[in-house]
Amino acid sequence: QMQLAESGGGLVQAGGSLRLSCVASGRTFTSYAMGWFRQYPGKEREFVAGISWGGHYTGHADSVKGRFTISRDNAKNTVYLQMNSLKPEDTAVYYCAADQRTVGYRDHADEYDFWGQGTQVTVSS
Repeated sequence: QMQLAESGGGLVQAGGSLRLSCVASGRTFTSYAMGWFRQYPGKEREFVAGISWGGHYTGHADSVKGRFTISRDNAKNTVYLQMNSLKPEDTAVYYCAADQRTVGYRDHADEYDFWGQGTQVTVSS
């Protein structure tokens, strides 16, 4: 079992920035691609960003491209999501997830093996 613990969420004004962190434990971190997803009330989780195990491949949803950046530090077992130029429509619960694969990353929630508990991000207008 892998445990994932997100932090860094909170309340921010539109145009502001937040950095989410997700610390992994319990499994070999470098065996997993990592993803960030978000969920609006009553909706399914949607892909925000993904990163391969070594950090060589990354991808971001069109809605956040140019504003959000995913990265990872394998020495710290941590994946990050830097969120800039935040908009009210970015308000959601953000989850990190781990997918045991050796190539690339995937963008469907069903393909991920482990999930964190989520962290709330609220952007005021």
